[in-house]
Amino acid sequence: MAGNSRPIDARGWKFEVEDANATSETWLPIAGTTTFTHNPGENEETVETTAFESEGMYEQDVMQRGASLSIEGQYRIDKATRAQDPGQLYIDSVWTDRLGFESRNRVRWRHETQTQWVVWDATVTPGEQGGGNNDKTSWSATFTRCGPSMTAEVVTP
Repeated sequence: MAGNSRPIDARGWKFEVEDANATSETWLPIAGTTTFTHNPGENEETVETTAFESEGMYEQDVMQRGASLSIEGQYRIDKATRAQDPGQLYIDSVWTDRLGFESRNRVRWRHETQTQWVVWDATVTPGEQGGGNNDKTSWSATFTRCGPSMTAEVVTP
């Protein structure tokens, strides 16, 4: 059925961060995203296992798997209240100040055509913000997965 398969639109991806301070499970959409990069090989570590019996052919084992997700976009505010987008604000003001074991938080994403979220326990590295004379202010963050990926069913209200 290759004739029926079609590429998906990049703008259909949704990204959310869990508000770990909420009393019940609360996910905050991250607004303003204009581009993202998922790197499933980030932080991978291998060890060479080539030996004489390899007969000159390289061999290796993967000893550590890792992954990262970078999102970039525009710094967003609510027009009425002037408050920063709740997802961006949580990342900028709550998550990025944490250290040690408290530096982890959950992040999730999916395409609008998918029925499951990819969920990571992760750390976050805030990105640069800036802009020029005729630009909108940029915003970005990079999430580094800690442990295995998980999934969660999409629940529609």
